[in-house]
Amino acid sequence: MTRRFAFLLLTTLPAAASDLTHATVVAPARLTAPERKAVSLLIDSVRERTRVTWPVVETSPGTGKPVVTIQQAATGTALPAEGYRLRSFDNGGAAGVEITGNDERGVLFGVGGLLRALEMRRDSVTLPGALDIQTAPKYALRGHQLGYRPKTNSYDGWNVPQWESYIRDLAVFGANAIELIPPRSDDAADSPHFPLPPMQMMVEMSRLAQEYGLQCWIWYPAMDPDYANPATVAAALQEWGEVFRQLPRIDAVFVPGGDPGHTEPRHLMALLEKQTANLRKYHPKATMWVSPQGFNAPWMEQFFGLMDQQPPWLSGIVFGPQVRVNLPELRQRIPKRYPIRFYPDITHSVNAQFTVNDWDIAYAQTEEREVINPRPLDESQIFRVLQPFADAGFLTYSEGCNDDVNKAVWSALGWNPEASVLDALRDYGRYFIGPDMADAFAQGLLALERNWRGPLATNSAVEVTLAQFQDLERRASPQQKLNWRFQQALYRANYDAYLRARLTDENARERRAMELLASARTGSVLPALAAAETALSVDPGARAGGALRARVFELAEALFQSVHMQLSVPRYAAIDVGRGANLDLIDRPITNADWLLKRFAEIRALGSDTARRGAIDEVLNWTNPGPGGFYDDLGDPANRQHLEPGTGFENDPAFIQTPRTGFGSRRNTPWRVSWYRHAEALYGNAIRMRYWGLDPAARYKIRFTQAGDGTARATRLVANGKFEIHPMRKKDLEVKPVEFEIPVEATANGTLFLEWQANPEESGNGRFVQVNEVWLIRMK
Repeated sequence: MTRRFAFLLLTTLPAAASDLTHATVVAPARLTAPERKAVSLLIDSVRERTRVTWPVVETSPGTGKPVVTIQQAATGTALPAEGYRLRSFDNGGAAGVEITGNDERGVLFGVGGLLRALEMRRDSVTLPGALDIQTAPKYALRGHQLGYRPKTNSYDGWNVPQWESYIRDLAVFGANAIELIPPRSDDAADSPHFPLPPMQMMVEMSRLAQEYGLQCWIWYPAMDPDYANPATVAAALQEWGEVFRQLPRIDAVFVPGGDPGHTEPRHLMALLEKQTANLRKYHPKATMWVSPQGFNAPWMEQFFGLMDQQPPWLSGIVFGPQVRVNLPELRQRIPKRYPIRFYPDITHSVNAQFTVNDWDIAYAQTEEREVINPRPLDESQIFRVLQPFADAGFLTYSEGCNDDVNKAVWSALGWNPEASVLDALRDYGRYFIGPDMADAFAQGLLALERNWRGPLATNSAVEVTLAQFQDLERRASPQQKLNWRFQQALYRANYDAYLRARLTDENARERRAMELLASARTGSVLPALAAAETALSVDPGARAGGALRARVFELAEALFQSVHMQLSVPRYAAIDVGRGANLDLIDRPITNADWLLKRFAEIRALGSDTARRGAIDEVLNWTNPGPGGFYDDLGDPANRQHLEPGTGFENDPAFIQTPRTGFGSRRNTPWRVSWYRHAEALYGNAIRMRYWGLDPAARYKIRFTQAGDGTARATRLVANGKFEIHPMRKKDLEVKPVEFEIPVEATANGTLFLEWQANPEESGNGRFVQVNEVWLIRMK
């Protein structure tokens, strides 16, 4: 829950740096076991970064010697939970630092605060200025999901020491909770990367949370098909109970209503009431939480009706992906007695809760869904718009270490919502990379996010970002070059730059091919086709940016060795190319070239030059709506002037009331670029288009394409709110333009308003309305 807190007060005075290289750590005998783990975190972190091992004693060595004192505040003092004070002082001419925790976790987070402030170099530990910090967190829950399962892009390869190291890293940045996943979920039962069986690793991770005094949550999906059946419920109680019994710590269980699972709310809630009693047999203080994910409109209303009854066994509600109402509305509809926990997806870049706003198609087709994705500014915007409505705090949705930067940003803001994102990134750079690169690395992370802004073809900043990271690489020590966080940034910088080099070259080839194709209108057809094909063809050994491509492959190997990132299916046994294995997609088509080559082959097979010229004219005039007409490519932010924009990402980062740019599932047959990208409206919302300046005396017809997901969802098209252009109609899985006449009454005043409406019975991922291209054609 939200709570009162003191903002960070950090004073860095123009005094000389304090030398703590030879400091002694004073840790009184009365420290608890979790507090002693905090001491070990401090000692180990300093040693790993500097080769300096601080001795630990129970009583002060006296004045004149540098010391770091760790203690808990005096009992009986009313201080905010998990807060701490960090204070530097003069210890008789030597440096002194005092860490005073308000409670056990306060000691841990105080250690983290000091580690973020220290400048640790080889054989040297310094404090750059005076410290006076007194702070406590705003949100009581600040955590991250750590799913040891095959679907993740790295986690399934980690052993227990790696998990302990990563959990420590999260705690240094203020996280107080982790969320585990049970052995049975929507994953394969095993992974070739698992060092331990899933249940055994789950026990180990729960033990680590217990040892460090962190909350341990369980994300537990209700996977079985029929919880109305008493036998199914009995089996679930036995299965879940066995998991609960084995774990040394559980603070809460969160059951999603869908994704995965698909149970009607009344049966789901009845199951969870029984599971709550089951849970408390082994963990008496543990709580039960549920989310309405994946519900259709009728089920959502049923869920709200059940919540109005205020079941006493339920502790809170979770807002996660695929919830069909926005977080502010959910907070309004849920009784106030139930806190809401945010479950933000920080790991996915497309087809997700918080997609990259108007991402370029070249990135979406290659870097794909689980790319290394530092999005510090986007994540801070999501946090600041939506987190205030989730009073319990947050525990993020993660499927690997690709989102590591985003975890640090959320943790920093969960502690202090007014925190500077740049300062948080500098802390990240200082602690994980090194003090001499802290600012440059932080600026580089922001630059990687800027690489994704706007059209890639015109974003020359991509080369600047690469140059900045290449400079850092030249300056890096051998240890820094082996650092997986450093390698991740280099991978993205090189991948982005290679992609832009490809796009620049292949766009030029496509323009030349279309010029050559146009010569068939008046000249020989088959030679024009052959020349256009030659212009489009790319020799794999002579691709633009070949050196960058080779460097990406080198870095992929380095990341597999350093942190078990699985960036390729054949090379590293990733589970799927869409699960972070974007090395396999690095040469995927990003222009119309493959579609054009397919069309050229079809045109060549036609029986006459007349037929061939007609087909060529269709290709050349694909986007031409004719005199008095209009064409919109709804997936291209620069070419959709008639699309109603909604409230925009800045105010609606979940795109509940804003159409967003989406990307379709790649089929076996080549598509146009305009078929891979589309505008989509989520849940019960509509794609809306508005036209003006039409000829009141003319007749018009609408032509459009719908590609999108591989699901044949139904939509209804209505003009001006009253003229049904077509009833609920499932889209064709084979992409092709469809046409409908517009009633003349709809355009009689020179304007037209079109709405593609969703089927209210739809449930699932929420991507219910997807439209690619729209032609409004004036009929002759």
